[in-house]
Amino acid sequence: MPAGRSAPARGAAVAAMLLLTMLARLPCLEAQSSRRPTVLTVDMTGKGDYRTIQEAIDAIPAAANNSTSAAIVTINVNPGIYTEKVVVNKAGVSLVGRSATSTIVTWSGPWNQNHQSEFALYVQATDFVAKGLTFQNTLGSKDNGPAVAAKVDADKAAFYDCRFLSYQDTLLDATGRHYYRGCYIEGATDFIFGTGKAFFESCHLHSTSDAKGAFTAQRRSTESENAGFSFFRCESTGTGVATAILGRPWGPYARVVFALCNMSNTVAPEGWNNWDNTANEKTAFFGQFQCYGQGSGTQGRVTWAHNNLSPNEAAPFLTNAWVDGQDWLRPQ
Repeated sequence: MPAGRSAPARGAAVAAMLLLTMLARLPCLEAQSSRRPTVLTVDMTGKGDYRTIQEAIDAIPAAANNSTSAAIVTINVNPGIYTEKVVVNKAGVSLVGRSATSTIVTWSGPWNQNHQSEFALYVQATDFVAKGLTFQNTLGSKDNGPAVAAKVDADKAAFYDCRFLSYQDTLLDATGRHYYRGCYIEGATDFIFGTGKAFFESCHLHSTSDAKGAFTAQRRSTESENAGFSFFRCESTGTGVATAILGRPWGPYARVVFALCNMSNTVAPEGWNNWDNTANEKTAFFGQFQCYGQGSGTQGRVTWAHNNLSPNEAAPFLTNAWVDGQDWLRPQ
């Protein structure tokens, strides 16, 4: 045997080097396992990565500090009726359906202060997008009380070509800045409500109320609160004549504006009410700008509303800059 280390010694040295190499790679392997995927597919028949939307969301590693410091994750949802409660608790998630008529998320449950989870969709994390999906709460009816289809309770959420269906309190635009484009929202009583700041563009609002319905119930509580709903180039229809007002103040400083909207004769002539509190007439801001259609006439509107906004007064409500959309909306 040549001079130097023995064969066993050389073997031990080689094994030690291999072990050190493997240990050095462990951080890289760990990083790869926690990396967020960029595209997932949900298919209820088993032809995708997951069978339910919630399983796909649960599989996404959380971004640091609930921000989009990691990659945006797109979840493609194949057509079907998904009976589940979808809770979006990861930032940077996009849900994309084939179309709102073919890709439906449905649930049935009441909403009150003790039933915060009874929604078909509950958005809890920032930078969320939904496109081509229906969210519905089938409990909604005149006798069952509030039944929320979707609760949006995080900043920077956007919805494109979606449908929201229920009866009372369909869409809870709770907190944060939100954008809706080309969406269909249906209900009877206060079916767009909350404390959020939202811009609705080219949306269709449909009232199923047979009497005393309301399209909106906004809940801005103080004059300084950065909240309110703007409806731009939207359509307001319904199943009856003069069966729904445009809105009433859930909060004393409620702020709602309809601009360049087509209003059918479902809209009651008075337009708004004070929710049985005359003090709200001094603080709520309800406005209308260059609307048209059978229900748009301002002659019969309540006198304390801003029934004929000037171009300067209407300007802040006419673009998605109302929700700072130029800073966070992603190209679609």
